Order: sequence, then structure tokens, then C-alpha cells
Amino acid sequence: MGLFDRFKTRDEPQIEPPMTDALLRALLSNETITREKALTLPCISGAVDLICNSVACMPVRLYKVKQDKVEEVQKDARITLLNGDTGDTLDAFQMKKAMVEDYLLGKGGYAYIKKSRNEIVGLYYVKDDSVSFMKNNDPIFKEYLINVQGKMYKPYEFIKVLRNTKDGASGRGLIEEVSKAIETAYQTMLYQLGLVKSGGNKKGFLKSQRQLGQSEINTLKSAWKRMYANNEENVVVLNNGLEFQEASNSSVEMQLNESKKTLQDEINNLFHISDDFDKFFKEAIYPIVKAFETALNRELLLEKEKGKYFFKFDVKEIVKASLTERYNAYKTAKETGFMTLNEIRREENMNYIEGLDVVNVGLGAVLYDVDTHQYYTPNTGETQSIDEEPMEETPGEETTEETTPEETAERLGGETVATYDKRE
Repeated sequence: MGLFDRFKTRDEPQIEPPMTDALLRALLSNETITREKALTLPCISGAVDLICNSVACMPVRLYKVKQDKVEEVQKDARITLLNGDTGDTLDAFQMKKAMVEDYLLGKGGYAYIKKSRNEIVGLYYVKDDSVSFMKNNDPIFKEYLINVQGKMYKPYEFIKVLRNTKDGASGRGLIEEVSKAIETAYQTMLYQLGLVKSGGNKKGFLKSQRQLGQSEINTLKSAWKRMYANNEENVVVLNNGLEFQEASNSSVEMQLNESKKTLQDEINNLFHISDDFDKFFKEAIYPIVKAFETALNRELLLEKEKGKYFFKFDVKEIVKASLTERYNAYKTAKETGFMTLNEIRREENMNYIEGLDVVNVGLGAVLYDVDTHQYYTPNTGETQSIDEEPMEETPGEETTEETTPEETAERLGGETVATYDKRE
């Protein structure tokens, strides 16, 4: 022990470095945001769930182009796999929902295609973090193999639904693309959680008119910690000479509610969530549907089927949740002759009724039969072929069956062009 150490008091307080704001400290820590952390945010979890459910609830149809006509293929094993039993532990709804979530937040949605010769017998969802790639370095003729736990697969053995891809193998999810914005929202939630745990007590300082010993400082710290840690002990006794001074709110704390609303709006813009259903469908749902359809047409169709068959999501199912909107659409379709009553009943899974396969048209309408290539005018009852030249008539004059040359000449304003014998 040195000479001057004897003059030091044992109760000399230790000076601790000042603590910065909890939220700012967390934001400056460069903590990596993960999908699991992002999904703890209600705004992100709700947006992802809304989009995934909207796509998953729409059934997939298979159509065939035959002699310039489009026909729906009712019986095909691929339709069952895409809408019912996939052969995996996940059914078709769960598979599509999981793939869309990976599309939004991960590197892409992947499903393994199990085949028996040319027949597809199963679709097996694979988590995107279980998939890696072996790629060549050619920027033009890009090639790659898919690696799943050490086993290599060809690209055509997987359905791949990718977002913002540059190589056709993997995409870029929103977690990676806007990680800082999501991290800010996540740290804001943690900051609020800290305020709740502290019971909303204000931060502050203890001022003493005399120098405190270390034992007194430790006692005050322990009492203060117990007050913030639970609601059972919420009183700290300050002895003579001690005074509590409340610290002013930080700029982040004072604008917490405003920043929460701003972050909510940013997340909604990020996922294209809108109160306008048409805008929400066009910006949030339709691009995913087209990406899914393109992937299905590329991987699930045989080479000889491409150009003749195509898969299509039935987007009508997404509006069936609104009875008023659906019935108003049917009313417009019926009044304009776009659908018959039986076609409307079929959309609602109702029985066929004899005599309802008619289109309601006005008497002044002209109908065209695409099969016989004939026009029919209900007002006059006339039928005319598309190859026939229409008869020219003078406006305001009626055409009679028998007209003499003199009458014809007089009507046309000229001389008689032919003669005939007038008989009794």
C-alpha cells in the first residue's frame, strides 16, 4: 500500500459512465434483424398474414386452348395437388401460404416436384433456409444446381416463386431489402416494452448536499431497482439532504406515439396494404399471383403442353367474402348479357335450373351468333348472314313487293327505265 493510499476513504463513491437513451443505444448497435424478430411486430405479422391468406385461398385452375376456344380442364392430377392433397404433410392451402411468406420475407418460395415418369404425384414444400445453390460464373448463360442438405437437384425439379431475383435461383426478401426500417420498428417496440416493465416511472437523478459513502449508494440503487422491477414496492425513502430531480424526456420518448404511427404507415406502404381493395389487390396480391402462375406454367407443364395449356388463379374467390360486392357484380353481368342466370348459379355452387340459359337483351339490340355467323334483330325478327349485303332503302320510305317502272321512275326522279303490259 502506498503512502497516499492511507488518506483515501473507503466509502469513496465510484463514478459510472453516463447511460444513453435505450432506444438510441439499440439503434446504434447494428443488431441484425431476423424474420422471427420482424414477425413479432404486429404491423408486419398482420400484413404478411393478410397477403398470404389472400393468395392461398384462391384455387388454381387448368385451362386448355382448343380451336381458339378456352376450356377448363376438370380432371387432372395437378389440380388436386394444387388445391387439395399435395402428398406432403402440408395441404395445398398451407403450402401456398408458406411459399408466399418465404417469397415476401425470405429468398423465395420452393416446392419439390415429385414425379413418376411424366406424371406429377406430389408437391413438397421446402423452407427457404434449407435451400442453397451452386452457380456458374457466366453472366449470360446462367446455370445452377439446388442443394438441399447436401443433395443436389436440377432447377426444373422445384417450383420457384421468387421476388426481385437476378439469377432465377433466389430472390431478395423485404427483411433484407429494408432491414433498417424494420429494425427501427422492432427497437421501438422493445423500448415500449421497457417502459411497461418499469411501470412508466420517470427517469431522474438523486442530488445530495453531502458526499455519500459507497454503502449508502448501494442501498439507494437496490431500493430504486426494486421499485422499477415490480409493483409491490413503489416507495423509496430519501433521507435528509437527498433530493430527486426528474430528467426531461428525450426527443425520441416525446415523439414516441408520432413515430409509431409513421412506422405503421411505412410498413403498410412496404407491403402495399390499403383500405382501397382494388389498389390492395393490384399492388399487393396480383404481382404474387402472376409470379406463382408463371412458375406453375414453367415447371408443371410438359413441353408439348406449353402454349396449349396454362394454369390460372381463380381471383373471383377473393371477393366472395363480400356478399354485397359479389351480388352487385352478378347483377351487372346479367343486365349487360355477360352471364346467364345458370352461369351465376354455377359460380355460387347452386343447382342448374332448366330455362335459365338465356340472356336478357332489349328489343333494339342486334344479336350476333358466333357459331352460325348470323345477325338476329329481335325488334323485326329478321336474320341475316354476315356474307349477305344489306338492301339499301331510302330513309322514310317503305319497300313494297310490287312496283311499276313508272312508280319507280317517279320515286327516283327520272324517266321510265322499262315498260310492261298493264293487264286488267
